[in-house]
Amino acid sequence: MDNYGGHIGQGRARDSQARRDAVTVEIGYALCSALFLAVVVFGVVAGPALAFELSDTVQGTLVASGATLGAVLFTVRVVSVLNRFAREGDSTDGDQPSQPGRTNPDS
Repeated sequence: MDNYGGHIGQGRARDSQARRDAVTVEIGYALCSALFLAVVVFGVVAGPALAFELSDTVQGTLVASGATLGAVLFTVRVVSVLNRFAREGDSTDGDQPSQPGRTNPDS
């Protein structure tokens, strides 16, 4: 039995479930923050075209530019958040406590 009152090996199952949960939360954060960024950028670039009477050419250019820039920034944001999360996950080996001065319960 381990410190949690379960059988040996259940700690690893809890760790893998915690890791899956962390990945799910990080993916959700990446998508939500990227969507927010894309909407704000689209609004800033295409907003004047939708708010004011502009020629069809200028209006089309602003809307297309806003959509393109929003899509590019959406992709860049998702990739950068998930890469940062992956790098942080690789740097921790799981055997050391997460905070300095704390001891590992297995020690």
